[in-house]
Amino acid sequence: MEPFVISTIAINAPISQVWDALVNPEKTKVYMFGCAAITDWRIGSPLLWIGVFDGVEITAVKGAVVRYEPETLLEYTVFDPNSTMTDVPENYLNVIYALRSENNQTILEVQQGDFTKVADGERRYQETYNGGEGWNPILKVIKEMLESEQG
Repeated sequence: MEPFVISTIAINAPISQVWDALVNPEKTKVYMFGCAAITDWRIGSPLLWIGVFDGVEITAVKGAVVRYEPETLLEYTVFDPNSTMTDVPENYLNVIYALRSENNQTILEVQQGDFTKVADGERRYQETYNGGEGWNPILKVIKEMLESEQG
């Protein structure tokens, strides 16, 4: 098990649009399994991933905003409040989105971890690693959504 899962994709869209996809709850619902990212994006603020499943509103993931550097870097913590793990800071993972421009594209890199320091880290790593796919399925949906907007 590696400490982190890292995935990267090149998107044919401006950084501003990729950033909007990461922080706009209507857009997060498209690629994050129907969940809207609900927060004010201030450092230290709670972040809830809320979706409606079988007609019931559920907080699927919770965490807090760690870093917020518009159009450059976003970091937040994540924890499954529906799991049997103890809800303590030591069991939260960090997710970092880093954006940069390269060859008229936006490069989006996502890093999640550190799996070596959390309860049930091996299982959580395997779920996120997803047979080597990591975040790629989610990144592909973001790419398709944004590139279709470009026309």
